[in-house]
Parts: sequence; structure tokens; C-alpha cells
Amino acid sequence: MRHAHSLYWQRNPIVMFSDQGHPMTVHVSILVPEGAAVVGCIEGARKTFLLANTFLEGRGGQPLFAVHLVALTKAPRTYDGVFTIHPDAAVRSVSRTNLIIIPPVNGNMDDVVEENRGFFPWILSQHERGAEVASLCVGAFLLAGTGLLDGKKCSTHWSADRQFRAMYPDVELVSDRVITDENGLYSSGGANSFWNLLLYLVEKHVDRPMAVHIAKYYEIEIDRVSQASYFMFKGQKGHEDDAVRKVQDHIERNVQKRITVAHLAAMVALGRRNLERRFKKATSNTVVEYMQRVKVESAKLQLERSRASMTDVMERTGYTDTKAFRTTFKKITGLSPVQYRAKYARTVPSRHG
Repeated sequence: MRHAHSLYWQRNPIVMFSDQGHPMTVHVSILVPEGAAVVGCIEGARKTFLLANTFLEGRGGQPLFAVHLVALTKAPRTYDGVFTIHPDAAVRSVSRTNLIIIPPVNGNMDDVVEENRGFFPWILSQHERGAEVASLCVGAFLLAGTGLLDGKKCSTHWSADRQFRAMYPDVELVSDRVITDENGLYSSGGANSFWNLLLYLVEKHVDRPMAVHIAKYYEIEIDRVSQASYFMFKGQKGHEDDAVRKVQDHIERNVQKRITVAHLAAMVALGRRNLERRFKKATSNTVVEYMQRVKVESAKLQLERSRASMTDVMERTGYTDTKAFRTTFKKITGLSPVQYRAKYARTVPSRHG
């Protein structure tokens, strides 16, 4: 993975500025993490900025981005026992960069953060000197580990929502967002949302036509703002509160019924306020939010897998008011029930009919 761009950067480790003070080259440092990482995001980020250079030259301009892969040491890293990446440089030798990309990391997040803690002083020093920092998907765990996100908004893969909140309570997690931008600290949602953040960065550093050009080249849906329709809600039960778990089980077994919070509180012999407090602490949802999410998850599966009418789906999930059902569904998924079915329902007959 050694190319001319890395040789250029090695000869020019410091950003050069024009007389007007504008950077002539944007140095992009893509981290090569310790442990397990998503290689596709590392390569996707690298290719996106290099493709922008190619298109800029096609316009008759000059390449803007100098892209390099940085690691704690220059030793090659092998991921999944198959893919080997040769870093261009160790972070200690990188005196100045403009944009740091943190790819997704896999494994036990406590261990992953500890393994990669060696990056943090360098990220902090570069940020203090004006570098922007962007995390892709669960790379947000590393960005949050630096402390830079405390008191700021951040997104990550929806499936990591609970763990992220537990590890970083001082970060405002907005896990429905595809992109967050906190004054040069960026994050993206789950999986392929990283493409949207890369396009956002290209638009910011080049212009909108370039971002659109790359989106069309890769056939990416540009300007996607919510990942809510991709959520698969699974009740948060990794807690020790038996009363709350009993309430959760009751809600999930009675999706088709209208249940009140007062009824649930009486069922476990708790006051309503006490139940609300314990439920929120255990699940990060209010009781009503949990009921809505369970019902909407049931409706989503019916819309994906059956040809039931909207009225039937609504009634099977305990709703009698069409407007309330549609409003709640869209609030949680970002799509109306009709839009959701059009997007996700099976259209090709299965082999088994």
C-alpha cells in the first residue's frame, strides 16, 4: 500500500501555507489501530481523498490532499489474519497534520481503548494545533477516549449505543445521527455511514460539486442525515434490576395490548415515580419510550415480512389511532410506515414461496 502520496508526505512533513495563509495541502492522517480494525474503512477513506485529487486534476487544478497511514510504530499490521497494512509513519514522527481519521475498531472496547491509548497524546497535541479529528462508526470509542468529546455530541453504530453511554457518560450520544460536526470534531453512525462523513469532509475542504461527483462515482446516497431506520431494537437487559426486567418482559409479551405505566408499577409493587426512575437508569429509556420502541420494532418486522394492511399492523401493535401510530413510527425510524415498507419489504419471491 505504498504509493507516491506517502513519498510526497515524507518529503513534506510540515504543512505549507500560501501568502494568504490558506493551506496549499491538506494532510490527512488515517490511523492504523492496534488490535482489530475494519480495513474497508481505512481503505475507503484513503481512496476517497485520493479520488478527490484525481478529480481536481481533471478540472485542471492541483491535488489538495496528502494522505498517509499512521500507526504507533511502522511495523505492518495484519487484520482478520488476511489483510496486511504497511503504515507510512509512526505517530511520533508526524509533527503536523490537518485531518485525523479514526477508523472503526473491533473487540472488547475497554481493551481496544487501552491498546490504542498511545495515540491519544498525539491526537490531543495535533488538535491543539488546529487539526480536525473524525471518527468512523465505533471509532468513536477512541475519539471519546481522548476526552475531546466531553460535553459534545457524537454518533456511533446504533448497536453500540448502550456500551458507549456506559463508558462515556459525559458525551452527548445522538445515535440516530449519520454525521455530527462539533467544530472540527466529527463522527459518523454505523457501518456504511462512514461514506457520508467522508463526503461531508470532501465538501468542506473542496466544494459541493466534488462531493456530489464522488457520491455519484461510488453510487452513495448523499445527504443522509438519520440512521434511525436501520435500528434493530433489542431491549436493554444487561442490568441487575429484577423488577425492571419483569416489566420489560411483560411489555414484550403484550405488544398488541395498550398498557399503562400505572398498571406496570402496580404489577411489580412500585410507585410510578420509583419505577420510572429505576427503568430509566437500567435501560436508558423511559417506560413509555420502551413500549413505543417495542411496538415499532414489531411493526417494522411485519412491514418487512408480511403483506398485512397498515390497519392490521397498527392494531397488532396496540394502536387504534392512525395518526399516533404514524407519528410514533416516524419519530423512531425517520420514515413513515409506507416509506419503510417500500424501502425494506421483500420484493423478490423466496425459493420457498
